[in-house]
Amino acid sequence: MAGKASTPRVAALVGPYMGGKTTLLESILNAAGATHRQGTIKDKSTVGDASPEARDRDMSVEVNVASCTWLDEPWTFLDCPGSNEFAQETVGPVLVADVAVVVVDPEPERAVMVAPVLKLLDDHDIPHMVFINKVDHHSVDVRAALEALQAHSARPLVLREVPIQEGEDVIGYIDLVSERAYKYQPGQASDLIKIPDNAKEIEEVARQELLESLADFNDDLMEKVLEDVVPPREEIYADLARDLEDDKIVPVFFGSADKNEGVRRLLKALRHEVPGHEQAAMRLGVDLESAAGKPLATVFKTVHAAHAGMLSYVRVWSGAIKDGMTLKTACEPASGGKVTGLFTLFGGETRKSDTVEAGGVAALGRLDAVPTGALIGEAPPKDAAHPWPRPLPPLFALALRPAKQGDDVKLSGALQDLALEDPSLSVAHDEDTGELLLWGQGDIHLQVALARLARVYHVEVATTQPQVPYKETIRGSTQVQGRHKRQTGGHGQFGDVHVRIKPLPRGEGFAFKDSITGGVVPRQYIPAVEQGVRDSLQRGPLGFPVVDVAVELFDGSYHVVDSSEAAFKTAGQIAMREGLPQCDPLLLEPMLTVEVNVPNEYTSKAQRALSSRRGQILGFDRREGWENWDTVTACVPQAEMHDLIVELRSVTMGVGTFHWRFERLQDVQGRTADEVVEKRKVALATA
Repeated sequence: MAGKASTPRVAALVGPYMGGKTTLLESILNAAGATHRQGTIKDKSTVGDASPEARDRDMSVEVNVASCTWLDEPWTFLDCPGSNEFAQETVGPVLVADVAVVVVDPEPERAVMVAPVLKLLDDHDIPHMVFINKVDHHSVDVRAALEALQAHSARPLVLREVPIQEGEDVIGYIDLVSERAYKYQPGQASDLIKIPDNAKEIEEVARQELLESLADFNDDLMEKVLEDVVPPREEIYADLARDLEDDKIVPVFFGSADKNEGVRRLLKALRHEVPGHEQAAMRLGVDLESAAGKPLATVFKTVHAAHAGMLSYVRVWSGAIKDGMTLKTACEPASGGKVTGLFTLFGGETRKSDTVEAGGVAALGRLDAVPTGALIGEAPPKDAAHPWPRPLPPLFALALRPAKQGDDVKLSGALQDLALEDPSLSVAHDEDTGELLLWGQGDIHLQVALARLARVYHVEVATTQPQVPYKETIRGSTQVQGRHKRQTGGHGQFGDVHVRIKPLPRGEGFAFKDSITGGVVPRQYIPAVEQGVRDSLQRGPLGFPVVDVAVELFDGSYHVVDSSEAAFKTAGQIAMREGLPQCDPLLLEPMLTVEVNVPNEYTSKAQRALSSRRGQILGFDRREGWENWDTVTACVPQAEMHDLIVELRSVTMGVGTFHWRFERLQDVQGRTADEVVEKRKVALATA
């Protein structure tokens, strides 16, 4: 059976952490003859995970791109990180891929780890297969793994093969369409063998299930199945290819990437059943007919290479992109520029090229300000329907400051570049605390970003846990005088004010009232008094900004010669400094509404985690659009939120997550308040 396409095709390797995606990429490249030997993660010789950040942690931290040829057909594989801390790295690759291969561990209890990536693929109608890896381990039950995975898939999972077992070892497989049996041979193609007698019944049952699954989408096949008519193999293969292309079924294969077992069978299925790039272009709303062969491509990843500068990873949909060509986006305002360097990619290696044809993947140099997700071309259509998901919301933050004095500008520019590379990173300046915050998906995510900051941009930073933006308010009222008088020769300084201070309802902020009569405080000095009052609210008696306070200026006096705006501003500050401590100060802490999303088997653990952080559980419900997931809603002090994502992942096999929003300021009293105020005093004393 001939391959489905002669133009380059793209497969994204996705799945949970430790599933074996990088090892599968090594096995594929070795089977295709693209490498002379199969590298291993242990000896740090893999094509993928070539960056120092990945090798230092023995895990993928960014998408790895590698191309090869299998049976004279060009393929590009996009190996995506499995950790949810780097989930943003999966989004772009799967959207531009023709197919995703979901690489999973065979242990049924780990099936929940694949739920987020299956949901991503199902939501975007991306054709995908499952490769159950590590079946060389003892006591592997492929059927049990399949059933566990099905609980997290909106599409039916369909076994394409069944294992041949010898004792507890999987030694080969039976193809359910061709009804042929094969025995694995280390590093080679499998040997064709006779179907073992003890496997015939299993094969017949599994084949019938395969046909019934396909018949759900084909009435003619349904008639044959009901009438016990054996359909021709060619018809079954055609149905498999069509249903995969339409994302109606999920074919399931198995093997051992480490031992190169089952990998050639997977490659054969990719070759025969995966659609060409036209289908992916259509899914993204790219009108190839209107393009009429002119160059069009989507930027799915942006990186900053140490020697090549900024590179845009693209999937080409139409025409051919050549080095030196001028490309622009359909954005307003348009961005882009002349392609200065065109490269194909092989892990950490960039290979100079002159052109990339439709269907291919390449890295383009110096396309300034082109955002990830942009459609680019010589004249890209303005009305291109080209949806791109929003970046993942921030979950974890660190406060940064440059280790070297004077590196502030350099740090700012480097952080902007990092956020361009990885949209799930964001930089913010907290107006309340004055800190520069780097937000991301978790501690490891940020540590990798900071390692890149040092290696690529040569900027070292010191990090701390972000401060909590506490506020303070008052519960009582007072009336106080602020008098500022100084004589230093020549003109002196004189300002005298009487103010009333009282609390406002929560959330009202600040109010200033001028009740001066008879000109005891001249009109030109009243704004200065208000400014002095406002300045005093920046740090109250407890050491924090003061909110929800009303101040009324009702009396005062002035000197014809010595009074000035500066003097009355100081008088206002003196009045507040003396008056606020008399008004029963009260500490306020920010409260957040937190929506925690977890598989329902972990709901009780999520509730305990929130309660242990002084959280008030508001309720839980089924997570909308997710099977077997719950959303737990709680009100949690911001002071308790810093490492919530770390704990959630530790009790949910890495898949728990949350969204948050500011809700209100709430009173803090007792021991908790005393500890916060004491720490603030120490911090201010040592600042």
